[in-house]
Amino acid sequence: MFKHCQKLLKTSNALFNLNFLQVQSQRLHSKGVTVGIWRSYSTKSRKSENISLIDFPPERIRNFCIIAHIDHGKSTLADRMLEITGVIPENQKNEQVLDKLQVERERGITVKAQSASLFYDVEGLTYLLNLVDTPGHVDFSYEVSRSLSACQGVILLVDANQGVQAQTVANMYLAIEAGLELIPVLNKIDLKGANPEVVSKQIQNLYPVTDEEILKISAKLGIGVAEVLEAVIKRIPPPPADQKKPFKALVYDSWFDKFKGIICNVAVKDGVVMKGDKVTFHHAQKSFDIQEVGILHPEQTPTNILLAGQAGYVIANVKSSTGTLVGDTMYHKSTPVDPLPGFRPAKPMVFAGIYPIDQSQYIKLRESITKLTFNDSSVSVAQDSSAALGVGWRLGFLGLLHMDVFKMRLEQEFDASVIITAPNIPYKVRIIGAKNIKKYKGEEVVVLNPCKLPDQTIISQYFEPMVRATIVYPDVYIGEVQALISDRRGRTEDQTYLDNSRVMLKVIFPLNEILINFFDELKSVTKGYASFDYEDYGYEETNLSKVSFNINNVDVEEMTLLCHSSNAQKMCRKICARLQEAVPRQQYKVQIKGQVNNKHICTEVVNPYRKDVTAKLYGGDVTRRNKLLAKQAEGKKKLRSLGNIQVPKDVFIKVLTQK
Repeated sequence: MFKHCQKLLKTSNALFNLNFLQVQSQRLHSKGVTVGIWRSYSTKSRKSENISLIDFPPERIRNFCIIAHIDHGKSTLADRMLEITGVIPENQKNEQVLDKLQVERERGITVKAQSASLFYDVEGLTYLLNLVDTPGHVDFSYEVSRSLSACQGVILLVDANQGVQAQTVANMYLAIEAGLELIPVLNKIDLKGANPEVVSKQIQNLYPVTDEEILKISAKLGIGVAEVLEAVIKRIPPPPADQKKPFKALVYDSWFDKFKGIICNVAVKDGVVMKGDKVTFHHAQKSFDIQEVGILHPEQTPTNILLAGQAGYVIANVKSSTGTLVGDTMYHKSTPVDPLPGFRPAKPMVFAGIYPIDQSQYIKLRESITKLTFNDSSVSVAQDSSAALGVGWRLGFLGLLHMDVFKMRLEQEFDASVIITAPNIPYKVRIIGAKNIKKYKGEEVVVLNPCKLPDQTIISQYFEPMVRATIVYPDVYIGEVQALISDRRGRTEDQTYLDNSRVMLKVIFPLNEILINFFDELKSVTKGYASFDYEDYGYEETNLSKVSFNINNVDVEEMTLLCHSSNAQKMCRKICARLQEAVPRQQYKVQIKGQVNNKHICTEVVNPYRKDVTAKLYGGDVTRRNKLLAKQAEGKKKLRSLGNIQVPKDVFIKVLTQK
């Protein structure tokens, strides 16, 4: 094996230490472990051949990801790359090969970043390409930011028909901030409506690149995809790694497998890791024995070794009680190293309560949420309880779609049936005399659950979260868009023309105003041509009111919300009317009351089913009829006092998301 490696390295002129290779080969053989040789397809001859990861020094490794706006063709481009490099056969209908979740295939969107290792020949040399396919929706931007940490370059994919969109701009700035090399690529040039010249100008207005450096492709037809792979090798730098240094790796993703436990995706920064090694997680301060090491091709392919510059997976019998692993640094227990920077923690924008339908399912649901958070580390979890729904959790999400996808994954992957409450955003309040109140540790209190808002008599100031939004739309709709911005309490910060007809706006919005239905209204007023993205902008002082509801004099805590005082009464009446439609009819009258700051505003009534108890009467004195009606009224009065309204589990979301 050593002679084979020596021959390969001499012919490729790779700058690699042969003595180091010999030591690694002897180390592997002493453990009775093969050197990670497996079978792949040659892109030239289409024949199978043996390839070892030891044959790839950092100079012949490229780590990159694909970033784009939603529905610009990232997954399709990844499919063509897998075909060209021989990972999957070309004679099959390959669609969304890397989108492995049921919810991704049902909705046609990527919600989880997926990796794949490819081998591609250029000028007589075989290169190892580690590809990461990322989501395009703003709610999953944390997946993108984590994926960038394992890469040295990105493919910025833009639809030649739709042009530069809001998420295109946001992802581009993420890559620039991370110091990565950008390769702009125009996709869908085969469409009749494609306008590559205009879209190229839009890209050049945002990023200093020449028209010749912007690649034009059709991922669906495979046109130009080979040129993209060659550009990845020529324009993206190799990873700055040293295989002779002590082992150090960044855990950039993880997921839970019901058979193998927690699987960690790692980017090896320095050194070598092999099956049987004992490794330590720096922040968790726990050590484990490596049971399996390999690459994703795109399925798990054991190789028994990963070297510096390479990306793959590690299975180390990690238990769920270890805590969050994403962003942690992995190293050999015998040779501790300084930790890598890791990631900025995800900042949840939306909070909602999740409860089991039956409290007997509490333990099962707790385990399911724990396992799913290893797949999605951007979700925050805190214990919560409700008088009506029992013990549950308050989870933090990056957006409403993120929340909906998390709920669907709980149901599809873990067969969990849950009740999810109305979504809320985190507000801050300043307490008068907080030092004298033991309950509060400081003057500012973060309110994640509106039911737990402090007594309003001791609150001196309210603060609401703000976002900086990016809106891209045709300038013919400028009047409609400005009216919508004004209606949602937004203020325009900057306005830029991408070309002669497309405008990019930077607008400061209260998060509460754009959380529900804003994007739908924006699409409606621009005939579907607008795109939208946002980022955190901190907190600003505001004036809030507490809106609460009760059904038959029983408070519905799960529907309590905070909103701006100017919209409180309007919101109260609107939700009361929606609750009237959502609450099922009973055998007795149901009253729904809305309150703002504990002041009654409106009442709606759900009329009861009526049973005609006098139908059997055929005549006689009227007193008999009155007697039957009075008896029925007494029975309904008792039912009303003892009645428990059964509310459908999705009513909280439906009521708030209706137009």
